[in-house]
Order: sequence, then C-alpha cells, then structure tokens
Amino acid sequence: MLRGFDGHVNSYTSPILLRQHFRCPTAPRQYLRRAFHASRRRDVVKPMLLADIGEGIRECQIIQWFVQPGARVEEWDPLCEVQSDKASTEISSRFTGVVTKLHYDADDVAIVGKPLVDIDIQGEISPKDEALLGSSSNAKVDQQPEAPSAVEKAEEVSQQSALVENKTDEPLGRTDTEPLELERAPPSKHATLATPAVRHLTKELKVNIADVTGTGKDGRVLKEDVQKFASHDSLSKQSATPAAQAHDRVVPLTPIQQQMFKTMTRSLNIPHFLYTTPVDLTSLTALRRKLNTSLDQSQKLTPLPFILKAVSLALTSHRLLNTHLDTATNPQKPQLTYHASHDIGVAVDTPSGLLVPVIRNVQDLSVHSIALELARLSGLARAGKLSAADMAGATFTVSNVGSIGGGVVAPVITSPQVAILGVGRSRVVPAFGEAGELVRREEAVFSWSADHRVVDGAECARAAETVRGFLEGVEGMLVRLR
Repeated sequence: MLRGFDGHVNSYTSPILLRQHFRCPTAPRQYLRRAFHASRRRDVVKPMLLADIGEGIRECQIIQWFVQPGARVEEWDPLCEVQSDKASTEISSRFTGVVTKLHYDADDVAIVGKPLVDIDIQGEISPKDEALLGSSSNAKVDQQPEAPSAVEKAEEVSQQSALVENKTDEPLGRTDTEPLELERAPPSKHATLATPAVRHLTKELKVNIADVTGTGKDGRVLKEDVQKFASHDSLSKQSATPAAQAHDRVVPLTPIQQQMFKTMTRSLNIPHFLYTTPVDLTSLTALRRKLNTSLDQSQKLTPLPFILKAVSLALTSHRLLNTHLDTATNPQKPQLTYHASHDIGVAVDTPSGLLVPVIRNVQDLSVHSIALELARLSGLARAGKLSAADMAGATFTVSNVGSIGGGVVAPVITSPQVAILGVGRSRVVPAFGEAGELVRREEAVFSWSADHRVVDGAECARAAETVRGFLEGVEGMLVRLR
C-alpha cells in the first residue's frame, strides 16, 4: 500500500489496486485514438456542391451514380454522370473520404450550387475548416453532458476490464497486422448505362432497366433494346394475364427537350423566308462512287461533306448568311456580327433527341477532313458524350433530314443565326437531256430558311443557287478549293 500526499493510505495509489481498477482491455490498436496530435482529429462530413459546368447551365439530370453511401472515394474519382440540356458529363469527387449521402436519385434534376453528395473526409481539421465549423461546434458545447468524475471513470474502466476478461476465448476482431478496409457498397440499381430518354421509356413501358441487356457501346441500353425486351415480356405475360388497359401518363421534359422548347419558343419571333430548289446530284454521286472505289479510305464519302463544303464556299460570297443578329444588347439598335470562320452546325438524330454538334473552320478543311470530323462528332452524339463546347457557337446550320425521309421541309432558324439549310432525301427522277432525250437523274430538294428581318429573299435565293451550281458541277467546286 502507498500513502497519498495527505499521509493516508489511498487505494488508488496502490500498485495492486491500480492494476485491478485500471486494467486496460487488449483492444486492437486501430480502434484506439492517438491522443498526442498537433491538431484535433474529427470526423467531418463535407457537402460537395454541384459546380457550374459552363454555358450558363443551372440544372442537369442525374443519369447514373457510380458510388453509393458507404463507398470510399479518392479525389478525382468519378461520382456520377449527368445530362444537361446540351451534353452529358461525369462529375468527379473533390475530396478523399467515404460517401455518406446522395442528395439525388437517378433521373432526378440536380441544381447547380446545391449539395450533390456528402463525403466524410475523415481527416484532421485545418484552420480553415475549424473556422467554418466553429459556430456549429460552439452551439453543441452547451448540450454536452458533464464529464464523469475520476472515481466514476475508474469504476467504468474496471467494469470494462472484467467484461474483457470474461471473453478471452472470443476473437477480438482485427489485429495490428490486419489492414482496416472500408467495404464498397453493392452496385447501384441505376448503374446501367442509358440516356435519360431511354430511362423515361423504361418507366413508360414499366421495364426494369437492370433486366435489359444493352447492345450499345460499353453495354449502353438503347431504345431498341427496351422495346424488344418489352415486346418479349408482354408476349410471355399475355397467356397468363389479360392485357392491362392503357392509361394516360404525365412525364416531365428531358433536359434536351427543355432546351429545344426554349430555343424554338425564341424562334417564333423570327419571320422566316422560305426558299426551295431541286439539286441534281447525278454527277456528285458518280464522283463519290469513283472515289470510294479507288481510294483506300476507312471513311466512305457521303453527300453531306460535299454539301457542307459547297455551303462554306457560298458563305464566302454571301457573307450575310454567316452572321449573328444581336437584339439583346440594345433592342432599339440591333447589330450584326460577320463571322470570319464558317462554324457549321449539323443536326444529328440521337436516342436522347436532336443534337447539333459544330464543325469548326469548314472553310479551311478538305472534303475528306470534313467527313472525318463529321463521323467523330456523330459518334459522340449518339453515345451521349458530346461536350457543351462541341455544340456551341454555330454560325450556320445544315439539317440532313433526308437521311430519315421526306423531301421538302421548313427548317427553323436558331437564334442568333440568320439562316439554315434543310436537305431532303435524294431520289431518282426522269428528266430531259440537252438533246431532248429522256435521262435518269438523282435529285434532292434543298429547303432554305432566312431571317427576313435582315436577309431579303433575293440574297437567300442567290446563295441557294450558288450551292446548287457547286454540287451540280463538282468541277467548279474543286477549282475553288484551297
């Protein structure tokens, strides 16, 4: 027994009693906190805000999550894929830690500047973080219970020691040599690759997208996959249950549909001047076939690259059609911007809707270069991988609606552009030759629309006839190439 400072025997100063009262349980090291540290360690949950992805976009739709609560992420790991009204993109983590909460489900619309996920960074508090958390920490101090006395602590430790001694035959869990690992959450039910339009289709057809086998790139589920699955599923259920009665459904617009709604609403203010002319593509088709046969090219030449080049050559002479009309800066004094570069947008039909990627500087590209760039952008569009920059800044637009069908169209101008060309489907028609003989001709109708506030009908007609001349006499277009 040892005596205390007051000279009396103190049971807590006895080595034997100290061992009895303060026997420490042999818990694994990783569960014990290290008390000596330059800064305090706290588990901090940081909300990661959805950052501005450019082009003035204020909201986007969650396509799929790559993580779930409980998953550990490193900085720059992908968290989710989102679809804006212009393009889809992946959102990466700005912190290292454990995901504790997802603020949105797949198909929900996320708001820029609002929390997207919560991440427990599990690190030491920096002075900046401490200042941010100071107010909330001070508010919690008054609510904390009083600290137990020394005798209460000793009794609690003694009870814990006895509990450990009674369970010496049971394993204590991890040892010092076993690493502490965080288990990743199981894959999300929304992990299947698909565009928002396809996901809306699965909801309409009441199909679980996880049951559909995707045939697109990287296993992406296409509209055809969903429709095929739904038809097989309905046939299998037809004999067992009668067909359910159809009901009306109300669904929100997808981000791409919302953007098209806004753009076309603005286009209502544009007085359209329409002009159509048939174009003889017989000589162009013969030239294409010869080039595709003789040249060793992985990319076959279609009529569209030649049409884009002919439009660019025409814009060199008819510069008014390659302008932007600004009515917002000063509504009382609108102004035109004449663009030196021919950045031509090409409308592409995709599973998620109509997209218009832009081919830059067409005036400096060869027909073959235009074909390669067109194939690249079309592939990105159909895969849903176009960026906002790929679809911004067009000075003129060409819509090849003939690839789907139809002859004469009335294309709608997209502000601030002042003109657009719609190309109809080519077809074989009978015609008379120079000597009056009956000849076979391949013909397509070109439909032009111009903003009649700044482009008069004669200027639009002259530009249309210039393009027709280049395509009907390809040799003349080749002479103008640089």
